[in-house]
Amino acid sequence: MAKDLQLVGFRIGKETFGVPIGLVHEIVRVPEITAVPDVPDYIEGVINLRGKIISVIDLRKRFGETRIEATRKNRILVAEIDKKLVGLIVDAASEVIRLPQDEIEAPPEVFEENEVKYVTGVGKLNGRLVILIDLTKILQQGELRRLGDLAVAATA
Repeated sequence: MAKDLQLVGFRIGKETFGVPIGLVHEIVRVPEITAVPDVPDYIEGVINLRGKIISVIDLRKRFGETRIEATRKNRILVAEIDKKLVGLIVDAASEVIRLPQDEIEAPPEVFEENEVKYVTGVGKLNGRLVILIDLTKILQQGELRRLGDLAVAATA
């Protein structure tokens, strides 16, 4: 019998997304973010999280969400992407999702077009869909390098 996939579930707009629980170090409330000049609009800046400088990306902007509101439910997922800690702002994050392997299907072809290659599957959970994403594919290698440089520059 295949093991259930354990995911951290989060919401952007009306959609539920999931990432493997092993990649998420913690979930925190959105603290004050220090802006960094001359970066793409979806990079919010950096935060100091218990002495570590972490770059913060607004995943809502990265996914092209048009209605972005700051609410008390907003959270930052602190995740490890290619050995770098990165903060990802989402509308809400609170649940651990257990998805049986047989409830996960390959992503529809629409996700293979354009830049949407980060969707790895779609899971069915109690009548709702959970879009599974690969965090390493959300950011290209150059962007990851730049985020690492931002964090280093902020500590200098």
